[in-house]
Amino acid sequence: MRLIAENLGGERGGEAVFSGVGFDLGDGQALVVTGPNGSGKSTLLRVIAGLLPVAEGRVQIEGGGEAFPSIASAGHYLGHQNAMKTALSVAENLRFWRDFNGGGDSSVDEALETVGLGGIGHLPFGYLSTGQRRRAAIAKLLVSHRPLWLLDEPTAGLDKASEVRFAGLMTKHCAGGGMIVAATHLPLGIEAAKALVMGSSPSPLWGGSIREAERGGGLS
Repeated sequence: MRLIAENLGGERGGEAVFSGVGFDLGDGQALVVTGPNGSGKSTLLRVIAGLLPVAEGRVQIEGGGEAFPSIASAGHYLGHQNAMKTALSVAENLRFWRDFNGGGDSSVDEALETVGLGGIGHLPFGYLSTGQRRRAAIAKLLVSHRPLWLLDEPTAGLDKASEVRFAGLMTKHCAGGGMIVAATHLPLGIEAAKALVMGSSPSPLWGGSIREAERGGGLS
């Protein structure tokens, strides 16, 4: 399976935010997107996810077969909002997303244990702290299997222990053949990730410890 973007451009409010972005991800690879505020990191993720239209170029997934013929079917999108109902319990929220997206390798209880929220699935989501809400949202990635994770500032609100735990989950996802595109201001702890710096003209960019960086850029 491959995620391919060629000469990709995105707009916000009718104004160009970035253009000329290109990358190619295969099974087990991750792309970390960085850049200053307003450079288009979140817009890029939303364009890839299909939440915003492609202004120019193309982005598509190949090799997903009948199970994952499109990015919409293959991707988990975790944005700034956690997409959980505050009046429902944590477990009820996760069961909804499992039923909506299809099952995964982890049960609801197992997913909560994995993110350090074991024993509180019965509580209303609205009762949780900011960090607990983010961890519950991360548990959505585990109760439904999708090979592509699109993550926008995924560690926002997490403490150090939770950041380390999530880094392990991302590493495990890639080791199992999954792909990750993550926008962040902070190191995520994904080894050998490719890198894309938004807000600069196309040029060789800094990369991970093993794989070379992609080329890309945008309008700040």
